[in-house]
Amino acid sequence: MVQHESSATQPASGAPAQPPSKSETATPKLNNEVELGSLPGDGNQKEDIMQMARTGDIAGMEKLFESSDYDATYTDDEGITPLHWAAINNQYAMCKFLIDKGAEINKKGGESIATPLQWAAQRCHYYTVHLLLQHGADPLITDSQGYNTLHISTFNGNLLLIVLLLHQGIPVDVEDAYGHTGLMWSAYKGYPQCVDVFLRWGASVHAKDEQGFTALHWALVKGSAGCIQKLLEYGADRFAKTTTGKTPAITAKELNTAGAWQKALSECGYDEDANLIIPSWPGGSYMQKDRRGFTTKFFFLLPFILVWSTLQIFAGMPVFAGVPIGLVVAYTLMWVGRQVLQYAPPDMRAFEKTPWMTGIFAASLFYAGLNWITRVFPETAFREDGTWLFNFLFAMFYGMTAFFYVRCMVEDPGFVPKMNGIAEQKAVIDELISQWKYDEAHFCVTCMIRTPLRSKHCRRCQRCVAKHDHHCPWVYNCVGINNHRHFFLYLINLTLSIITFDYLVYLYFSQLIPLRPASDEQCNILSPTLCKVINADAYTLLITIWATLQLTWVGMLLFVQFVQVARAMTTYENMFGVNRTSHISLASAFTSTGAPLDPSQQPPTGADAGGEGGHGHGHGHRHGGMLKTLTRLLGVDIFMNTARGRGAATTKNKRKSKNPYSRGCLNNCKDFWCDPAPVFGQRETGAALLGGQRVNYTEMYESPAVMDIIGRGTRTGGYEAVAGDEV
Repeated sequence: MVQHESSATQPASGAPAQPPSKSETATPKLNNEVELGSLPGDGNQKEDIMQMARTGDIAGMEKLFESSDYDATYTDDEGITPLHWAAINNQYAMCKFLIDKGAEINKKGGESIATPLQWAAQRCHYYTVHLLLQHGADPLITDSQGYNTLHISTFNGNLLLIVLLLHQGIPVDVEDAYGHTGLMWSAYKGYPQCVDVFLRWGASVHAKDEQGFTALHWALVKGSAGCIQKLLEYGADRFAKTTTGKTPAITAKELNTAGAWQKALSECGYDEDANLIIPSWPGGSYMQKDRRGFTTKFFFLLPFILVWSTLQIFAGMPVFAGVPIGLVVAYTLMWVGRQVLQYAPPDMRAFEKTPWMTGIFAASLFYAGLNWITRVFPETAFREDGTWLFNFLFAMFYGMTAFFYVRCMVEDPGFVPKMNGIAEQKAVIDELISQWKYDEAHFCVTCMIRTPLRSKHCRRCQRCVAKHDHHCPWVYNCVGINNHRHFFLYLINLTLSIITFDYLVYLYFSQLIPLRPASDEQCNILSPTLCKVINADAYTLLITIWATLQLTWVGMLLFVQFVQVARAMTTYENMFGVNRTSHISLASAFTSTGAPLDPSQQPPTGADAGGEGGHGHGHGHRHGGMLKTLTRLLGVDIFMNTARGRGAATTKNKRKSKNPYSRGCLNNCKDFWCDPAPVFGQRETGAALLGGQRVNYTEMYESPAVMDIIGRGTRTGGYEAVAGDEV
C-alpha cells in the first residue's frame, strides 16, 4: 500500500501554516520486502499476482490469467490493483500488458486512495506516466489529500515530469485541497528551476491559498534565495498580506530567512524595505525603464572613456605622475561601473557578464585605427621605399578585422529554432519518449526543444546553440555553427593587422626620431634612446604596446582553434568530451532506431539516460580569485590543456572511442574552410559540411554512422549529397 508520510516540521509560532498535514513529499511508505519483490512464495495467488506485477513477470501473469479466475481487474481489500504495483515499480511492459488486458486505468486504491498514474508520478517514472496518460489516465483526479498528479510530481522537483504533465493540458494554477498551486509547492520545496518552469508557463505569482499565502510567502518558508529572486523578477507582490496580515518581510523574520529575503531584494534592485531603488545619478530614471538595455550600452561605451583617458594621461605626463594619476582615473571609472552594476539585472552583476570586455576591444580597435589615420599613415604612406604596400595591407587587415568582429558580435551564432506552440512541443516529447530519449541529454526544459547533437544551452544567451563552441566575452556572443568561421577569420586578421601595424609604427618612429631635437634625449628615469622615442610620440608608442599585448590571448586562441578544427572538435568538446549520449552503435543501427525491440525491455533509468555529460546546461559554477577569472577569460586554461594534451578530447575519450565527427585532419579542415556557405553573406542557420556532405546541426539528432545507415534525410539533419562540390 501507498501512504503519504508526515515529514513536515512545524514552523515557529506565528509562521505560515504548513502545507497539507499528511505529506509534503508524497513518498510511498512500502514494506522493504514487498518493494524489493521478495514476497515469500507460499502459493497464495493473491500475493503472486501482485508479486508478478512488481517484478514485471509477464509470462507468469499471462499463465495465471489463463489458469485461474484472476484477471487484470483484480483488486485487493485496499483497492490496489496489479497496475498500481507495476506503475510504482516502473514495469513499463507489464503496465502495457495489464492495460491491454482491461485493467482499470483510473482505479483508486491504497491508504492514499490514489490512481496508478499517481503512484508512477510519485516515483518520477515519466515513461510509465506517459504510457498511462496515452491510455486515458486522468491527471486531474485527486487522492485522499486533494493532490492531483501535477502536485505529486512537484514534490520531487522533477523538471521533465512537470513539463510532460503541463503539456497534457493541465491548468498550471490548479489547486490542491488547501488552495496550493504547483508554483507554491515548488517555492516551498526550494526548487528554483521548477519555479522558473511554472512562471514561464504562465503561473500566477499573485495566487493565494486559503490562508492568503502567495508563492512568495512559501518561498520564504524554505528560504531559497533563488526561488525568491525568480518570483520577484516575475512581479510578485512584495507587500502581499495573508489573512492574518503578514507580509513577506514579516514571514522572513519569523522563519529566520531574512538573509535570503534581503539578498533576493538586493539582486532585484530593491532596498531592505522592499522599495524600488532609483539611482540618484544622471540617467538613473532611464535605467529603471530598461535596466538591461542601459547596462549593455553603458558597459560597452565606458571602456572607450577608460582606454582614451588612461592613454592620454600616461602619454601626456611624466612617468612619476602619469602612472599613479592614470591608475587613479582607471580605478575611478571602474568604481563608477561597480555602482551601476548594483542596479543591473541579476544575471549581469559582474563585469565579465556585461559587454565590458567587448567594449575594451572595440575601443582599442577604434583608437588604433584613428591613430593610424591621423599620425602613422601621413608619415609612411608616401615614402619611396614601398611602405604604401604595408599601409594598404594594414587597411585591408584592419577592415576585415572590424567586419568579422561585428559579424561575430551581432550575428545569430546558430540558435536552435524553437517550437511553434505547445502542440509541436508535445509532439517532440511524445517522439522522444517513444525512443526512450526523454532526458536532459535530449530535451532542453528551458527552450522546450529537442536538443541536437553538439548543441549546448548557453545560460548567458538563454538559447540552445547548434555546434556550440564557446561563449566569447570579447564579442559578447556565443560562437557556434553560424559564426565560427567568422570568429576564426577575425582572429587571423587581427593577428596580421597587429603585426603590420607594429612594422608601420617602427617605420614611423625611424623617420620621426632623427627629426627630433637633442633635448628629447633627456628625461628623468629612462635611457636616452627610450627617452627620444617617448618624447617623439608617446601616445602612438602606448597604443602600439597595448595593441601588441593583444597578441597574447589572440595567439592562444588561434592555436586552440587550429588544433580543434583539425580534430573536428569544439572548445566545449575539447574541455569536457564529445557528447555521445545520443550515439547508437553501428551494429544496433541495423536493427533499432532507439526504442527497444524487446517488449519486456525497460526504459533507461535517469542515470543511464541522462548522464553527467549529456546535453550540458552550462559548465557549472567556477570559483577562484581574480587571477583565475582573468586566465579563464583569456583562454589560458584551454590553451594549456590543449598544448599539454590534457583536454577531454585526448584523455577521457581517447581509450573509449573515436571522435565520430572526425574524418581525418585534411578532411576536417576542408569541411571547415571549404564550406560553401557565404563568408560575407547570410548563411542558412545550422548548415555545414561533415565529411564532404551537407548536414544541418540544428536538426542532427543521430550520430553520423546511424544517419549513413538509416538515411533519415534532411528532416533530421541527415546527409545530403552536394552535387558538383570539390571538397
